[in-house]
Amino acid sequence: TQVGVTAKKCEERGCCWKPIEDRNVPWCFFSKNQGYTAQNNQVKTRAGFQVHLKRMPSPFPFGNVVENLVLTGEEQTENRFRFKITDSSKRRFEVDHENIKPFTGKAVSNPNYEVSVNQNPFGIKITRKSTKTVLFDTSVGPLQFADQFIQITAKLPTHNIYGLGEHVHKQYRHDTYWKTWPIFARDAFPNGNMDNLYGHHTFFMCLEEESGLSFGVFLLNSNAMEVELQPTPAITYRTIGGVLDFYIFLGSSPEHVVQEYLTLVGKPMMPAYWILGFQLSRWGYKDLDEVLATVERNRKIDLPYDTQIIDIDYMENKKDFTYDKVNFKNLPSFADNLHDNGQKFILILDPAISTEKLINGPYETYDRGTKMGVWINESDGKTPIVGEVWPGETVFPDYTNPQCIKWWLDECERFYKEVKFDGIWIDMNEVSSFKQGSKKGCNSNQWNHPPFIPRIVDNVMYFKTVCMDAKQTAGIHYDVHSLYGHSMTLATEEVIKKIFPNKRSAILSRSTFAGSGKYTGHWLGDNGANWNDMKWAIPGMLEFNLFGFPYIGADICGFFGNADEDLCSRWMQVGAFYPFSRNHNAEGYKPQDPAFFGETSLLVNTSRHYLNIRYTLLPYLYTLFHEAHVNGSTVVRSLLHEFPSDNQTWTVDRQFLWGPALLISPVLDPKTTKIQAYFPDAVWYEYETGGSIFSQKQWVTLQLPEDKLGLHVRGGFVFPTQQPANSTFYSRKNPMGLLIALDEQGRAEGRLFWDDGESRVLWLCLVMLKNGYKDPNNLQFEEITILGLQYLPRNVTVKKGADEIVIPESDIDYDKSTKVKVNLSCLCICQYLSYTDADVCDRLQLVLGEAYTVEWKSTPRDVEKINCNPEGYITEEACKNRGCQWDEVSNIITWQGVNFESSIYFFSQPMKGSQKHPKTPTIEVLKIEVTSLNQHMLNFKIFDPKEKRYEVPIPLNIPNVPANETFEQLYDVQLTYNPFGIMVKRKSSNAVIWNSQVGGFTFTDQFIQISTSLPSENIYGLGETEHSSFKLDLNWNTWGMFAKDQPPGHQLNSYGSHPFYMCLENDANAHGVFLFNSNAMDVTLQEAPTLTYRILGGILDFYVFLGPTPEMVVQQYTELIGRPVLPPYWSLGFQLCQYGYKNIEEVATLYKNMKKARIPYDVQYFDIDYMERQLDFTIDKDDFATMPQLVNEMKAERMRIVIILDPAISGNETVPYKAFTSGLDNDVYIKWKNSSDIVWGKVWPDFPNVTVDSSKDWDYQVKHYRSFAAFPDFFRNETKEWWFAAIKEFYDNPDNPSASVKFDGLWIDMNEPASFVHGSVNDCKDEKLNNPPYMPDLESRSMGLNHKTLCMEITGKLSLQKVTGERGLVVTRSTFPTSGQWSGHWLGDNTASWDQMHKSIIGMMEFSLFGISYTGADICGFFQNTTYELCLRWSLLGAFYPYSRNHNSIGTRPQDPTSWDETFENHTRNVLETRYMLLPYLYTLLYDAHVSGSTVIRPLLHEFYADKSTWDIDEQFLWGAAIMITPVLKMVYKKEINVRGKWLEMPTPLEHINLHVRGGYVIPWQSPANNTYYSRKEYMGLFVALDDNSQAEGHIFWDDGQTIGMLTAISFSAILYFILVVKIKTHQESHNSTVPFGGPSPGFLWKLD
Repeated sequence: TQVGVTAKKCEERGCCWKPIEDRNVPWCFFSKNQGYTAQNNQVKTRAGFQVHLKRMPSPFPFGNVVENLVLTGEEQTENRFRFKITDSSKRRFEVDHENIKPFTGKAVSNPNYEVSVNQNPFGIKITRKSTKTVLFDTSVGPLQFADQFIQITAKLPTHNIYGLGEHVHKQYRHDTYWKTWPIFARDAFPNGNMDNLYGHHTFFMCLEEESGLSFGVFLLNSNAMEVELQPTPAITYRTIGGVLDFYIFLGSSPEHVVQEYLTLVGKPMMPAYWILGFQLSRWGYKDLDEVLATVERNRKIDLPYDTQIIDIDYMENKKDFTYDKVNFKNLPSFADNLHDNGQKFILILDPAISTEKLINGPYETYDRGTKMGVWINESDGKTPIVGEVWPGETVFPDYTNPQCIKWWLDECERFYKEVKFDGIWIDMNEVSSFKQGSKKGCNSNQWNHPPFIPRIVDNVMYFKTVCMDAKQTAGIHYDVHSLYGHSMTLATEEVIKKIFPNKRSAILSRSTFAGSGKYTGHWLGDNGANWNDMKWAIPGMLEFNLFGFPYIGADICGFFGNADEDLCSRWMQVGAFYPFSRNHNAEGYKPQDPAFFGETSLLVNTSRHYLNIRYTLLPYLYTLFHEAHVNGSTVVRSLLHEFPSDNQTWTVDRQFLWGPALLISPVLDPKTTKIQAYFPDAVWYEYETGGSIFSQKQWVTLQLPEDKLGLHVRGGFVFPTQQPANSTFYSRKNPMGLLIALDEQGRAEGRLFWDDGESRVLWLCLVMLKNGYKDPNNLQFEEITILGLQYLPRNVTVKKGADEIVIPESDIDYDKSTKVKVNLSCLCICQYLSYTDADVCDRLQLVLGEAYTVEWKSTPRDVEKINCNPEGYITEEACKNRGCQWDEVSNIITWQGVNFESSIYFFSQPMKGSQKHPKTPTIEVLKIEVTSLNQHMLNFKIFDPKEKRYEVPIPLNIPNVPANETFEQLYDVQLTYNPFGIMVKRKSSNAVIWNSQVGGFTFTDQFIQISTSLPSENIYGLGETEHSSFKLDLNWNTWGMFAKDQPPGHQLNSYGSHPFYMCLENDANAHGVFLFNSNAMDVTLQEAPTLTYRILGGILDFYVFLGPTPEMVVQQYTELIGRPVLPPYWSLGFQLCQYGYKNIEEVATLYKNMKKARIPYDVQYFDIDYMERQLDFTIDKDDFATMPQLVNEMKAERMRIVIILDPAISGNETVPYKAFTSGLDNDVYIKWKNSSDIVWGKVWPDFPNVTVDSSKDWDYQVKHYRSFAAFPDFFRNETKEWWFAAIKEFYDNPDNPSASVKFDGLWIDMNEPASFVHGSVNDCKDEKLNNPPYMPDLESRSMGLNHKTLCMEITGKLSLQKVTGERGLVVTRSTFPTSGQWSGHWLGDNTASWDQMHKSIIGMMEFSLFGISYTGADICGFFQNTTYELCLRWSLLGAFYPYSRNHNSIGTRPQDPTSWDETFENHTRNVLETRYMLLPYLYTLLYDAHVSGSTVIRPLLHEFYADKSTWDIDEQFLWGAAIMITPVLKMVYKKEINVRGKWLEMPTPLEHINLHVRGGYVIPWQSPANNTYYSRKEYMGLFVALDDNSQAEGHIFWDDGQTIGMLTAISFSAILYFILVVKIKTHQESHNSTVPFGGPSPGFLWKLD
């Protein structure tokens, strides 16, 4: 493997030569006939066996070979095997390790390994007995053994290799592609160049694939070496001395392997509690004043901060055991100051001792050492070797010399008497010297220049250290160099024992060896202030935890270089979770202590925040250290240690754990606020919010602003906590607590170790190691926080022995938004006892060190229970037969959870323990598909994968995401399995916006139920149903959804079905949820808050929209279902209609009166009165014969005409009725299943030749007068063509053009479809479908689903634009998601009552959510006679409906504006002129809705969502963003409006409606006229409402208002944007301005008069 080897040199070595293109692969390699053979005389020994090895003849280039070796095998424990290979004839150097003693026991009887020895060539093979996996096999390459070159190669089972050091490893798992790592203690910079660094660690761990089984290998050898990893996978050791002394450790897991290793070399030290606090240090303090200033400024910012460290600056000319009497003259009192403030002081000591005198006298430390003969000597063994370090010329203590230890102890003790330090930092102990070898140089011999030099830095053995032939008590430096730091650590441990008897202190050593962690901590050396060094610190900490150094960290913010605030902030965040947490940097660079960046800086705030979290969790960290000390566990832990069977964890090294359960995911790259973090298969909660992470075994994008890092706790664990303080001295006096994170089974376990924090005699409180510990601070547990509770805990009790305390529910803080966090205040626990029983009170406080039990029942409150029997009465037995729970007390029946077993995202698994419905079979196997559609839209489906079920046959605009496109989701999704649930969480706020784990999930053939918790009580939508408020009432309200001919009424399902809702979360983020299912259903809202769907068929097909604003939610929803139609301009004009016009003359008179009154008016309607016996496509020849002529006259004056069409077609005609007969010819009618027979119903058409007696009751009339009617099946293409032909023929009438009706729009009614007989004239055939096992909460639910409509078993966009050639108007009564693309909607057959005005505003705002912008209500009411005042108030309001139509029913008085008096006419004219003036703005809003999906009628909360008072406002509304309408809705003459967060009372006389324009907007307007044809010819203007900054902006869309396709014809249409910045002096009074609402876009409100 030597560099520069040639074919000739290779062959001279007896090796094989084969050059290849890849230079990483050796060209010169060993042949099979080299190495050693094992002799046949294997000898069994007490501990194992012994075998002699004989070298096979072959050339050798590296000095004297050893011909005869001896192999000793020791089966020491069931999991530990040792084998040693050494010279059989003479003793060689072996490490004399204080913890590794000669094995004197017997071979273990039943080890977990098998050992075999190959004879020729020799090789040893260790195999795991249980799996037959070969762990370590040296037969892969020949053994080479010479005096100064030893090589052995072993094949390994996998590439999962971790450990070996000390180096900078850029990744935790080793790269096995021909990587060579030198191991030899060296003062070198950790710059990532594969250099050997400060410590010497030959241990590595190997993971044996997904089983989690692992093993470790340790070579006890301190000589310089290199270790090569190759892709076989195999490992090759090349060392230049000593022996091969291998230990193989078998473990059931990676953590077990570490424990086995540390049992051998020494388990980690138990740190003093205080050294777990944050520490500040730097090299470069000029004087003590600078140190004091640093201390004071960091105290001032309330930074948790325990320890101040001073580097060599404090010394007199860098000499140990001195301090500068000028610049640091008050050092002793400085230490006292720290102690007085509950802080500690650590100082640095280097091993190198100056040979020069002090300023004012002899340097007695040197003199005493010389006298005692404690220095390392030159090769003569007598002359101290002289080098150079910080003080100049120096000598070096030989810590392997017992006299040196005495001297070191004495010097430290002397100095402690002067300066009361608390811990010792030992540096430069590799040993480091600035001279190569010595001031004299080094001898040219085999030790300083061996025949083979490993690939060490600089390729010189004595570079930056002493000569290799220097003499120490333990041997020549060549052999013990890498033990120097370890020996200094052992000596310093004796110092601590002497100075701090029976107490733990702190040792921090730069150079380490196997087992040093029993005494010292370590930092990762002199890193740089750069992002790479911050990244590489994590693999470094993970490795040193393998080596037995859990007290590990890196210099926070970097040692060399200037750290900017971005880097230092991120480093302080992650550094808060280094076990050794110290900010330290070098001389010559800017200070980087947190306070240096400014008291209010982001760095200070984030540092303080995460250090407070650190201090809160110190009891947990301290417990982890105790477990490490007792068991050899790791503290900083790789994810693979906890999840070794998950291969994703094998390479995770940008995250780490504290113990098993606290996951730290820092930001390690510049200028980013997001990271990819891996969440293994467990329940995870965000530490700071308590919110669940809904991703398991997934990489998740975490949004982490500049002041945040990822911090998560694992379910199933209990974390002891303590209220933080500015140092541990004070925090240890504070109340304690428990953070309980429940797993999926609702369980958690934990432990706490607690003692006085410094005694060497350790105490354990909760699992007693030694009884009797009493905390001097009388600590109590004040707070218990539980994460993962599904319900508010009830019946919480604290027990101690026979005593019991019940915590009332009022003292439990339950976070409803996430349903995860509970705080139980135990501080005032005594108040629940008798006030006279003070002794009992004291005794029952949760005092640390005493045993308590805290119990609770996490059962649902009544408002959280999901009804298991929504259909009505049920017995307890029947309830339990459904798999439900019975609660007689509350008389509410609840579901148990459903168990699903699955993998994430896609699965098909049987349900276990599912609820049943007694009358409909359960679907036993379900499939779930979860699809991310884009950044803000998510779809999940639950369906039967075996049998196709009905799905809505309407196409949606599903985003087409290319396979290679990635996007950052705003949401996380998790499937939970016991009970089954889908959880969706908003990443930015952690709000759980969907969680169906609340129970009750059922999927049967005709009954599907799914419930979800809601993040807030602010729910809007779900229709079509009359709601009394825009924000839905969650008090056990159930709304049915099933299209029905049902006038609006309280909780009655009406014409349309819209299973969409928007939720405004408590932090003002908004989301929407859409269930794409057209079957009959109901939805129940509960106070918990929860929502339950119960559906009679189909599948569950949910879409979730993340917003995050209310307006964006609607835009995202309409992106899916289709943008709202852009109606023609004329349809924005005022419209008149009545069901009950007696004849055409009545319509003509109305038109004449409206013109005379000069009331703006664009559209006249004709209800079914114009038809002959209510037959579509006919004209009543008696009363409406001249209708075509009147239509033409009105159109000549630029009026527009809309006619009504119902879907029902009469089939009882005695003369040819083309509409019906052509339908038969085209087979367009709905038929019975598997039959050619038409399903006959009855609607408006009458039998021919029958006189209708309207005095008869309704049922009589239907039976005797209504004809049989057929219903077109509009899902068929033939039906669409037939319908188009019928409409076109009525429009053109080719047989009689003079009778053609040139209508402009169609009004589609009765299309639920409505029928006046239930099901059909012949009843229905399928009882199961018409009267299903569960009947939703619908109007007349007892009558079945076929009530007022067709039978359920029957099988079964309009052509207007093609007919008229223009953009026409379609208004439909029955709607479904996607209907808004084609039509407008009116809110149905309302009643002339005051409450209906308010409900019309609610209805319009809801239909805005549903994507139907062109909406309105029948002005003045449809049913009943209206009143003057009501109709006038309603006319004022209706002038601002997008669809503004006055309409009433037959038998009621006329209510058009001219039917009252002149005053009424005047007021109506005035308000309609205002409407017409604003039509350019309204038309632009409708265009914006058509293009981007924005709302037109807009709730105030859409614009001012940050103002929570708007969340309940539904008596006011906006046009778009800028015009606010505040009508009078009651019989009063004043109205309150909200002005910049205040309510303002305004006089509102009968003729007045309050209109206000919002500052910051420009409103286009046009002078009004009698209809839009003429108003569009009038001049236009801009109404500019300035905001607080005297600015305004707006835009206008303009085209000809009617042409089809005009929206894309750029040459004929225009969008004009305008922004105005006006610099004028204004007086608010002159503008009638008021204070704005607040919210995202505050501005003036301007009164519009």
